[in-house]
Amino acid sequence: MITAYRQISEIVREQIRAAEIDHEALRQPIRACEISRCRATCCHDGVYLSGEEKEGIEQLLQSQRPVFDSYGLELPDDVIIPSPKGQGWKTATRLAKEVELATDYPSHFPKTRCVFLDDQGYCGIQRWSMENQRGDWFDKPLTCWIHPLLIQKRPGLPPLLTLVKPENDPQKSEGYPGFASCTHCGRPDAGGHPAYQVLQSELEALSILAGRDLLGELMR
Repeated sequence: MITAYRQISEIVREQIRAAEIDHEALRQPIRACEISRCRATCCHDGVYLSGEEKEGIEQLLQSQRPVFDSYGLELPDDVIIPSPKGQGWKTATRLAKEVELATDYPSHFPKTRCVFLDDQGYCGIQRWSMENQRGDWFDKPLTCWIHPLLIQKRPGLPPLLTLVKPENDPQKSEGYPGFASCTHCGRPDAGGHPAYQVLQSELEALSILAGRDLLGELMR
């Protein structure tokens, strides 16, 4: 098992099996995740959750709250809140201290942090999974651990496994340059390496989930 979330697994399995691969995007150079450098910028607004992920995190906290407290996390009573648009759920956030932010933190991002991040930028949910030999991402929401990969839905076409660029970031709007393309591992970086190499672990996990050799296809 790659993830604790069976319903999500089934959805992603079918999406990846049918997906086209954006070879050009997945060959663009990016930098690997470096928490000491990026300070978990991608987690600044928490993460949006499916109902299954919401229930899984709530059950985890019910049984493991003292462990999360021992990580130095000051979790609020409501760690999961309704999304701003009232469609679904997301993890709560807290105000960030300046020392917790990357030196090049995007100016259009609010200065907040997911409540599951410690003051060094590490995720308490991931830490618990690893300490209990459940895998690096077993209990993390899907969109957390596949970032910056995107399974893009396309009306009338198969899904597309891709990375966004500054010019086509789906979160881009007037006065808001975007989200994934503005995070450290999501933005093109001439000093980096091909994305499929940097994201090898994530692509291998998706390959196992879907029964498809994504890396093999990318290296042809």
